[in-house]
Amino acid sequence: MASRLLTKSLRASASLARPQVVAALPRVAVSESTRGYADKQPPAERASAIIDSLPGNSLVTKTGSVVLGTGLVAAAISQELYVVNEETVVAIGFIILLTALGRSIYGPYGDWSRGHVEKIAGILNDARKDHTAAVQERIDAVNEMRDVVSITKDLFALSKETAKLEAEAYVLKQKTGVAAEVKAVLDSWVRYEQQAKENEQAELARSVIEKVMADIQNEKTQREILMNAIAEVEQLVKNKAI
Repeated sequence: MASRLLTKSLRASASLARPQVVAALPRVAVSESTRGYADKQPPAERASAIIDSLPGNSLVTKTGSVVLGTGLVAAAISQELYVVNEETVVAIGFIILLTALGRSIYGPYGDWSRGHVEKIAGILNDARKDHTAAVQERIDAVNEMRDVVSITKDLFALSKETAKLEAEAYVLKQKTGVAAEVKAVLDSWVRYEQQAKENEQAELARSVIEKVMADIQNEKTQREILMNAIAEVEQLVKNKAI
């Protein structure tokens, strides 16, 4: 009995709600048409957008989901399992409002998100390019320095040869200095000996001259010199030399 009363009350409320739903549907259609004209989208784009919004991966699954949903709603309404009332109309309007609001926000938000993503991508690309340029510059610098080992070896060998030549030049300089000092000492010795010899010869000549002069001043020596000179003259006369 209670179930019968509940069923009758549901049928009565459904009969009262049906005129309201029928009256509200034109308004919803008008609002949708007005919003469609405001969006000014081509019918093909609107159809594709509606199809894309449906659940499913392919056109067959999307069509099946629409048919199944429509059938379930029709069966529920026909079997009075679900009664369309004012709350349903308000819910449908609220859903439509949320859908319109979401679509109106989706465009600017999508543009902003795409711009933000492009900005981040640009920053990352620039950073990658800078990093690539820095790495390439470092590689070029390392490639320029790859002959450093051979150049260092050559410079080390050259420095060793230079040090050897400098050591030899220093030794030769020392030898030349010693030779010059020895030559100077020998020259001084030669000059000293020569001066000593000259002094000795001068002393000998002076002593000989003094002895000769002393002998000449002696009468006996003068007589002997005179007799010898006379004898030589006579001998020359005998020999008819004069």
